[in-house]
Amino acid sequence: MEVTVPDMMEARERRASRQRELLTQYGETLLCFTMNIPGPVKDSPLIRSGFALGRQRLRQAFLRLGIRPLHEEEDLSFTGCEAFFVLPLPALQVKRMAADIEEDSLLGRLFDLDVLRPGGVKVERQEIGLPGRRCLLCGNPAQVCARSRAHALSSLQAKTHEILEDAVQQAVCRRIAQLSVRALLYEVNVTPKPGLVDRANAGSHRDMDIFTFAASACALYPYYYRCAQIGFETASLAAPETFAALRAAGRMAEGEMLEATGGVNTHKGAIFSLGLLAAAAGRTKELEAIPADRILSECRAMTAGLTAADFAVLTPDTAQTAGQRLYLQFGLTGVRGEAEQGFPLVALHGLPKLREGIAAGLSPNDAGCAALLSIMAHNTDTNILHRGGMGALERVRQSAASLLEREPFPSAASVAALDEELIRENISPGGSADLLALCFFLYFLEEAV
Repeated sequence: MEVTVPDMMEARERRASRQRELLTQYGETLLCFTMNIPGPVKDSPLIRSGFALGRQRLRQAFLRLGIRPLHEEEDLSFTGCEAFFVLPLPALQVKRMAADIEEDSLLGRLFDLDVLRPGGVKVERQEIGLPGRRCLLCGNPAQVCARSRAHALSSLQAKTHEILEDAVQQAVCRRIAQLSVRALLYEVNVTPKPGLVDRANAGSHRDMDIFTFAASACALYPYYYRCAQIGFETASLAAPETFAALRAAGRMAEGEMLEATGGVNTHKGAIFSLGLLAAAAGRTKELEAIPADRILSECRAMTAGLTAADFAVLTPDTAQTAGQRLYLQFGLTGVRGEAEQGFPLVALHGLPKLREGIAAGLSPNDAGCAALLSIMAHNTDTNILHRGGMGALERVRQSAASLLEREPFPSAASVAALDEELIRENISPGGSADLLALCFFLYFLEEAV
């Protein structure tokens, strides 16, 4: 929607009136945040995302200064986004902080952070030894370019769009990559985990421990960033095209994982499954909370027909992996089938249990233990099948289900007893552990934590 000159005049008067009210009410320094957007369109999803990034940078600055605003509010209008912060700091100190944000990045060049003293007088940049703002296009004083109309409006609009798009993409991808690695680290730190590496022991494994997993998770940060980037950049294309673009990145990530761990396979399953979720999250282009259902729906669309395509010409002679052999022997589609269905083990069992536990006040550790058991009770885990066969799989599933029936959120002692049992039998529910990582990732995304 285009704004008119009367619209903008009314918005400025409304903003000035609110500034006066807040200054009178609190008698403290006031920071007013708006966006410098050229042209008659002052509001769009992209502009709001840029504004959200500005608010995030302000929150981070407040944390660095060790303060909390006495009052904050925002107004998202077709005439532009606005936010007000009443701060218990001297006006000159606030102005230095605001100027740093304005100058630290290209995106900051689009921020207009006005600082008003308690008496209502605006603090000018010159008071802290800074020159006026610079033009986005040529770097000359912005006021000079504006007065002389040195640049076409279309050029300014194109540059503004470029800055916003780049900043939002980087922020989206950075957030997704951070939460992906965080999910992997939460999963491995949940203790006890039956038959799996955790803080107490290495489970049924002889070639890895919690430090191997930490090294692997850190090495995979660039991969998850790339997955999110692929999702963001292909969001306008059909979902299967996003998945097709992930394959090369996945192969490279597997090599990086093996290099980081000295050849140990810690996260091969998570490279596939969590990479899918990272790309699905990237396709949303969202900076705020994203419902798990939306991510899982994207995964279904991205992987439609995957199992048939990958296993169409598979024979006993060409089967190379344990998963391929189990498909020929039992018809099990493994993680491919889970992905095609939108990870129902996560959606119906693991994630609801994790949410329930955390909502009840349990720690991520204890809620994670219960979520893992809920997955194990229903999962045809190909890792268990490979190690112990169908009999072992049925025993593990029944043990997990029985434990949850007795204790909906089992004690550490109860889970540790199952851990000892699986270690004795050399059984590791690694497929279920990968799905627990997905539960954490989706929980982080939808709760914006």
